[in-house]
Amino acid sequence: MAAGKAANPVRARALGIPFDGETGPLNAITDVAGVEVGLTTIIEGEGALEIGRGPVRTGVTIIHPRGKTKTFDPVWAGRFSLNGNGEMTGVHWIDEAGSVAGPIAITNTHSVGLAHHALLRWLVRHPGFDPERQMWMLPVAAETCDAYLNDINGQHLTEDHVLAACDNATPGPVPEGNVGGGTGMVCYEFKGGIGTASRRSTIGDETFTTGVLVQANFGKRHDLSMRGVPVGRHLTENTVWGTRQNPDPQGSIIAVAVTDAPLLPIQLQRIARRIALGVGRTGTTGDNGSGDIFLALSTGNPADDAGSDPNVRYVPSDAIDPLFRATVEATEEAILNALVAAETMTGQGGNTVHAIDHGALVQIMGEYGRP
Repeated sequence: MAAGKAANPVRARALGIPFDGETGPLNAITDVAGVEVGLTTIIEGEGALEIGRGPVRTGVTIIHPRGKTKTFDPVWAGRFSLNGNGEMTGVHWIDEAGSVAGPIAITNTHSVGLAHHALLRWLVRHPGFDPERQMWMLPVAAETCDAYLNDINGQHLTEDHVLAACDNATPGPVPEGNVGGGTGMVCYEFKGGIGTASRRSTIGDETFTTGVLVQANFGKRHDLSMRGVPVGRHLTENTVWGTRQNPDPQGSIIAVAVTDAPLLPIQLQRIARRIALGVGRTGTTGDNGSGDIFLALSTGNPADDAGSDPNVRYVPSDAIDPLFRATVEATEEAILNALVAAETMTGQGGNTVHAIDHGALVQIMGEYGRP
């Protein structure tokens, strides 16, 4: 078990894959001031699956929208479900009130309840906890399925793993690929996992940053497209779905977008829907078995404005298009960063998911003139 690892230096841009738009300095969700990301990665055991003993290939990813010290300061929020075969807790209150407070956890499907429980434990232990002000809390915990590589039914994620990820979160570079909740995930039948990216947008005389983090665990190989190139139709070896060990496609993607642009909840619902367009750029049609659930947050107003100030600022809707574009572009790049950063992994029962071959990818992109 590890609390995370150094950010993989190989990202999609490093391979020459062309992207649109201006990134922040880290090209990560942490380019939005105040955002912190923490990880716990759990890799234990080899060989045949024995439920409760492993092998284990899982973890948890934590996002603090305003940082650990301001965890009780709410942010405006909106969400969208492209396909609902998945779970994200707390969304009913987000729909009702348009705001959320506390850290966000992303893990595997059968540990989402434990992650929710542990978030509450972390919040209750927080120095800023006030049992009268925080009489009840509804934190967000979301999931994708890592059963092909991980002993998912063994429920190896513990409260301590989640607490560690909450505590080790930082505002710097974000590790990608086989880390945190993305440790055992599969994307387009290549190794997938955590990916992130950011974009800057200018509206009037103000510049805003939008960052996206994904846990990418979705898609069929033949659908994979990178910047318009049908990569999946060329890289056809070592597929996963349709095998004896894994006959049916399973997957999902959780994506969280955070922006420092001041937006209202209804506008954040619109931002969350644009995440789906970024996912679609990579080729998927949103399979029946995929849980594609997206959350959008705004830190652009002071915390006290999240539900209590009638004079809250917001970007006029007829000026919001640059933020839509930023969300789509950052989502697309975050998914491709997850694919490029991930490394080949063997998990339970000897199941192996191969990383995308960087050399072959560059060759195919070049054959299509990209770049």
